[in-house]
Amino acid sequence: MDRGFLKKIIEAALLTANRPLSIFQIHSLFYEDICPSFEEIQSIIQELITDWESRSVELKEINSGYRFQVRQEFAPWIARLWEEKPPRYSRAFLETLALIAYRQPITRGEIEQIRGVATSSGIIRALHEQEWIKILGHKEVPGRPALYGTTSKFLDQLNLKNLDELPPLKEITNVNEIKTEQKL
Repeated sequence: MDRGFLKKIIEAALLTANRPLSIFQIHSLFYEDICPSFEEIQSIIQELITDWESRSVELKEINSGYRFQVRQEFAPWIARLWEEKPPRYSRAFLETLALIAYRQPITRGEIEQIRGVATSSGIIRALHEQEWIKILGHKEVPGRPALYGTTSKFLDQLNLKNLDELPPLKEITNVNEIKTEQKL
């Protein structure tokens, strides 16, 4: 099959898919007798990324594959197409999610110990319902508490390929710094 035609098929699939597509999913679009190699698909995707560099939309690789999305600099205007306001999350919700993201695998007890307060089961349930966290296993201690970690959906919604792309946490070197900042 002509490479230009393959490129158009892959581009059309990525533009019309309602979710990110992995190399394997793109590969499965083709019949065995005219199926490009994984390397050729990867090469075509790189060409598409280059082709779309000067456009208002970009082809972006995230954790679960590739997707077309509006470039960040155009997002404020495009966001007006959706009347739905983004949900407001409580501080406890965001702290719990951050601890799971940065310290995974982590138990609820460890989250509570770090935060210094009890973590509501409603927060854990809400994070599960959002499909941002999942149970990775159980810790080998009495009671066998669940070990939580983030999901591919969490990474996809943050536009990340992997956890290494999370911004670094500011290290606290002195407890007095915290007290001073809290008083300000």
